[in-house]
Amino acid sequence: MSEKIRALVNGAKGKMGKETVNAILEAEDLALAGETDLGDDLERTIKDSKADVVVDFTSPQSAYMNAQIICASNAAGVIGTTGLTLEQVQSLVDKSQGKKPGIIIAPNFAIGALLMMHCARICAKHMPDVEIIELHHDKKLDAPSGTAIKTAEMIAEVRKDVPRGTFELGVRGKLYSDIPLHSVRLPGLLAHQEVIFGASGQTLTLRHDSINRACFMPGVLLAIRQVINIEGLVYGLDKLLFKE
Repeated sequence: MSEKIRALVNGAKGKMGKETVNAILEAEDLALAGETDLGDDLERTIKDSKADVVVDFTSPQSAYMNAQIICASNAAGVIGTTGLTLEQVQSLVDKSQGKKPGIIIAPNFAIGALLMMHCARICAKHMPDVEIIELHHDKKLDAPSGTAIKTAEMIAEVRKDVPRGTFELGVRGKLYSDIPLHSVRLPGLLAHQEVIFGASGQTLTLRHDSINRACFMPGVLLAIRQVINIEGLVYGLDKLLFKE
C-alpha cells in the first residue's frame, strides 16, 4: 500500500459521490485513485488505478454486483449504497471470508445517526414497544431505508418479545422482527429518522436529522482509513465506533 491511502470513488457523478471526492481531495492522508460511474469498467479501473479502497455510492440495482467485484479484487471496499437485502449482505459476508483488506457496508455514515441507533439499542432493553419512522428525499429509490432496517436489527438483538394486536401497515410499511417501519418520501427532506418507544403513561423519541451531505463525510473517511485493517465484512459503522 502506498504512503497515502488510494481511494477510488464509484458513483462519482452522484451527489454523495461528488461529496466523497471532495472530502478525499481535502484529506492529507488520502489520495484520489480515480472516479467511476455508470458505464465504466469497475473491475479494470480497480486494477489500473492500484486503488487501496473502493467507495461505492451508486444505486440499489448495481450495489450488489459492485460489491462482488470489490470482494474479488485486491482492494478494500466501503459500500455506502443502501438497498441491499439481508440475503445479499449475508452472501457478501460468505464471499468475503478471509479477505484482507476487508469490506465495510454502512447504511449510514453520520455520527449522530450512529449514536441514535446505539441509543435505540440501549432503550429497547427497557422499553421494547417501538416503531420507526424514516423520512427521505423523493429521489431515494429504496424503502424502508437501510438505516431503518439496521436500527430495527440492532433493537431486535436485545429486546424482549412484544405481544401485538393485528393491524395493517399499508403503503411504505414493513415489519422487521415485528417492528413496524414507516417510510416518507418528500421533496425538501434529506435524511431523517425517528425511533419512538412507548410504555404505560409515557413515550420516548429519538430523532436524527441530516441537514446536508457533508455530515456523512467524517464517517466515510473513518471507514476508508479503518477498512484496510479489517478482515472479512463488517456490517454497520457502529461496529467500529461502539466496540463491546
